[in-house]
Formats: sequence, C-alpha cells, structure tokens
Amino acid sequence: MEMKPRCLSAGILFADVGCAPIDHAPAPGELVQTDRVELTLGGCASNVSINLARLEVPTGLCGCVGDDAFSDHILKSLANPLVDVSGVRRIENSGPGCSLIVNVKNEDRRFVSTTGANAQFAIGDIPQEWTDCAEVLYVGGYLMMERLETQETVDYFKAFQAKGGKTILDVVLYGSRPYWPVLEPLMPYCDYFMPNDDEGRVISGKDDPVDQAKFFVDAGAKACVITCGGAGSIYYSNDEKFRADIFKTEFVGGTGSGDAFDAGFIAGLLDGCDPYETMKRASAQGMSCVRDGSATKSVFTKREAREFLQGRELKIEKL
Repeated sequence: MEMKPRCLSAGILFADVGCAPIDHAPAPGELVQTDRVELTLGGCASNVSINLARLEVPTGLCGCVGDDAFSDHILKSLANPLVDVSGVRRIENSGPGCSLIVNVKNEDRRFVSTTGANAQFAIGDIPQEWTDCAEVLYVGGYLMMERLETQETVDYFKAFQAKGGKTILDVVLYGSRPYWPVLEPLMPYCDYFMPNDDEGRVISGKDDPVDQAKFFVDAGAKACVITCGGAGSIYYSNDEKFRADIFKTEFVGGTGSGDAFDAGFIAGLLDGCDPYETMKRASAQGMSCVRDGSATKSVFTKREAREFLQGRELKIEKL
C-alpha cells in the first residue's frame, strides 16, 4: 500500500461459517433447512479494516492467521488497495480463528468459536513505522489473545497516546474468568473503550449501560461507548453524556454490526467530527451491516453513507 495507514487495526482475524436465517434453533439430532451456508470474513480487526477501506480510510492490519485454506480465504477477502496486510503473520501448522454462526429469525446470532492462530498475536508484531504514522490505534477482540495481555501492551497504548494518537479498545469475552483485572491497567490509556452492553455487564457487574459507561470512565477511560443493539448506544465522557437512537432497517443478521459501528466511529474521528456526528456516522454503518447475514457484505461505502445520511438526523437524548 503506497499510502501510509491512518488507522492501525490490530487483533482477531476470523473465518466465519454462517447460515441464512432459520426458523428455529435445531433441537438435539434435528436437521433444520437453510437457504445457504457461506464462508465469509469475520473477526473484529479484519472487519474493521475492510469496513474502513469502504470508507476510504487507509488502514494497516496486524494479527495472525494459520497456513490452511480458511486462512487463505481470510487474506483473499482482505484484498483491497486501502488495507495493508503486511502486518499479518502466518503461523505454521495452525488454523485461523473461526466461528460457526447460527442465525435464527428475530433472534440474536449464536456463536461457536475457536481463537486459533490469534492466540499467537503480540503487541510487538506491530510494525514500528505504522506506529509512527497512524493517527488511530484500534485493538479489537481483546481478551481472545492471551499473548496481548501484558504490561508491554499497556506501555504501547500509553506511548501511542503520548505521541498524539487516539486509542480505541474493543473486547470479546472468551471463556469464563475475571476480566476486570486484565482490563483495568489499560483504562487510563484508552481514549475510547467500546464494549457492547452484555460485555459491559459481565465486566463491570452493572446492569444499566449508563452505569457501565460511568464505571469505565471512572477507571480512567477518556470516553466509553456502549452499544446496545436495537436500544441504540451510549456515549459517556466527563464532557458529554448522551444516548443515541438507531437508524431502522430490515434486520437480517447482527454479525459484525459492532465492528461496522466501530469503523464508522473511527472514520468520524479522523474527519474531526464532534461526538454527536461521530455517533451518527457509527450508527449508520452499524445499521447498514445488519441488512445481510455476513459481517461485511452490506456495509456502506463512503458514497452510500453520505447519501444515506443526507437530511437524516439521529435522535439524541442527553443524560
């Protein structure tokens, strides 16, 4: 990629195997018919990278895949002149992260996942030249990569902030363990912590997403954005506190909608938007994703997003 990356997207890269929405989840031993089963791109860092490319943001992607056919599919799916995959490391004799996704009509999706080669990713894998030039650091799927849970990662976030960059952290809860001791040291060096409300509830122990956001900001995050599915999202900082509605559309599947939201948010930051406009753009990108069962296929391009947002307002409620 000739252009230097404005965003550095690091974290989990996945191959998703998903079905078109079915009428009900199968009972033990039951075969349920679906219109199609597809192999598609997944994973927070890879989804955000390709979605940023749709928004014409040059992005450097860092993470790990294996050396099998699913890994080949991930890299093929990321082929885009605005996504530099030279920061992706291939792990020999390994498969990539992979999710089996069951989509049931009018229900949230169900996942069966393995972290695969993502477990080998470490903060030292990020090229120094990208660190020097990128304006935004996005780490997605944190808590699925054990080698990333180190003091070196905390130090990297701190240094990236110190050079004037913005840091964004998103998580995936993997396994069952106390998550807060791992996350707490990173909070003072997160400009934006962006879990969904289910993740926020498990991590903070608080049911109300506003209370969750306050918990994370009190712990040092400069701002917290909690996505709440059909209930919209919360933006919470010491300066701005509001609830944003959603843009409504026909819902096909929720896979990747949070990653699309994050990409819209990052693009808004890079364009110098205020929190309201940034959340408006993020909400539009998240909405565009749910029109298809895959994580990236229906996500707006820059032109499509501009045309969709023309003359539209997003309902905002001050907190």
